Amino acid sequence: MASRVVELFCEVDKLRAHLLHNVEDCQRVEEEGFSHREILTRIENVILGIVTSLSKDEAPVLALPNRSSWANVSFDSAIGLQMSSETSVTTIRSDCASSVTKFAQILKILLVIYRLVQSNSYSTKRDIFYNNTQLFGTQKTVDSIVDDISCMLKVPRRSLHVMATSKGLISGDLCYMEEDGTRIDCHSSSAAVAVSSNIGGIRNIVSSAKFVMIVEKDATFQRLLDDNFCTKLSPCIIITGKGVPDVNSRLMVRKLWDTLHIPIFALVDADPHGIEIMCIYKYGSVAMSFEAHSLTVPSVMWLGLLPSDLQRLQVPKDALIPLTERDESKLNSLLKRPYLTSQPDWQKEMELMQQSKVKAEIQSLAAIAPDFLTSIYLPNKLRYGGWV
Repeated sequence: MASRVVELFCEVDKLRAHLLHNVEDCQRVEEEGFSHREILTRIENVILGIVTSLSKDEAPVLALPNRSSWANVSFDSAIGLQMSSETSVTTIRSDCASSVTKFAQILKILLVIYRLVQSNSYSTKRDIFYNNTQLFGTQKTVDSIVDDISCMLKVPRRSLHVMATSKGLISGDLCYMEEDGTRIDCHSSSAAVAVSSNIGGIRNIVSSAKFVMIVEKDATFQRLLDDNFCTKLSPCIIITGKGVPDVNSRLMVRKLWDTLHIPIFALVDADPHGIEIMCIYKYGSVAMSFEAHSLTVPSVMWLGLLPSDLQRLQVPKDALIPLTERDESKLNSLLKRPYLTSQPDWQKEMELMQQSKVKAEIQSLAAIAPDFLTSIYLPNKLRYGGWV
């Protein structure tokens, strides 16, 4: 590994010589307010810091904001979880056996990003991983480091010209133009459209939708699609991140909210995991709190499945599942989150779950009637305001 670091230092030195002579005009990234020049300058400052340390015969060190600590996060009801201005950092040393590999990985990805921004080209995180699988080891390593770099440079990830393949799906009353000019129509009742990998490039959004509904699970999303839900009740848009949402799915929900100014509902399982997923869309996550302003949608409303629905609808007991110790621990953790104080109705629902010690999946409604979800439950909820 030491030899890899030496090789990277050599690359850094070459890059330093090049960047000092780089005076080309850089295109403005209008949406985020960052020019290519600004992004390159931030990377150059990191590289020059490393070169300065080497010139003093000192071991270079990188300081990364700690993205996993609640102590580094504050809550704003208008934004959600956001990284505090004063955050603790994790030190990545080049002369320490436990961190030298990560130091080399960060440096390599910084170099890749610099070249991408400089040439105004794009790459996927998958491409970066396969560029040097021996150095990175796993795709997860690349994913995490790209976010670390975004946080360290205080530049949105999409402005680094690194894209992630989306896992989310979207369908309903929606048409828009991709950055490359491709026209996307989401009206098909038989097949959903993959969420774009470049949400920032979407333009010319056209929709008559009355609301957007976030669906936790792909299976429920497909059921709604099969039942032609988006046109039966009223024109709407449904989107799923297939569980814990990726950044692109969260960006898409935010884009729709900013553009269409319509209600955003969440349909999740009545369990701690489903509630946490809904909170990620509404309030954000600790790991991505540095980008909260563009990822959260504070107006998200909990449509279902509510713990109180289980009692009100008398869902059969054999369709209910006892809470596990892990569920109870997660529920206790959620109830302590800073944003719950501003959601007393959510608190009541979660406390009801805590008292009943049962959870249920959305599919449990089929125990009442096979088409209960789409023919009775959702239409009544949306018609009579059954959300919190």
